[in-house]
Amino acid sequence: MLMESGKAGLLVIDVQSKLIPAMAESAALSARIHWLVEACHTLETPILFTEQYPRGLGHTEPSLLGLAPNAEVVEKTHFSAVAAQCLPTAWQEYEQFIVCGMEAHVCVLQSVLELVGAGKQVFVVADAVGSRTEQNRELGLARMQAAGAHLVSREMVVFELLHHAGHEHFKTISKRFLTGEQP
Repeated sequence: MLMESGKAGLLVIDVQSKLIPAMAESAALSARIHWLVEACHTLETPILFTEQYPRGLGHTEPSLLGLAPNAEVVEKTHFSAVAAQCLPTAWQEYEQFIVCGMEAHVCVLQSVLELVGAGKQVFVVADAVGSRTEQNRELGLARMQAAGAHLVSREMVVFELLHHAGHEHFKTISKRFLTGEQP
């Protein structure tokens, strides 16, 4: 199955100012998440940011919010972004969830497991999820995949949402995101 524009939303989990520095390879991870958010915004994919206990961990990185000014932001205290009605009602109707963020073995994992359990098609952007240790990231990804989530890359997301070279945003995407060095 392909990711389809109109059926999918990008769920950005807990990319918060006090949490980012604790991640393994934090600068590269942050750059890759920024790339994905900007590309999805360009493709008019709905975007939802979650914040785990923002009073203690800070809010979503402001530069990310600037890339998707119309995105919703939801505060939560459950590790899963799906638990306890954290997911806005409109988002519950999406068939497909593209997921990135942190931490791969805690909040991302629990959110993905609940989405898969609810019958959603879940695409975890493996190059845009992180944990404090690489081992925890790898274990989280392995468990998500074993549960039925699909591991994908940022480019897989973009090309599947574009679907064809005649897409109205293909030239913008190819010039901005698919030339030269990528984070």
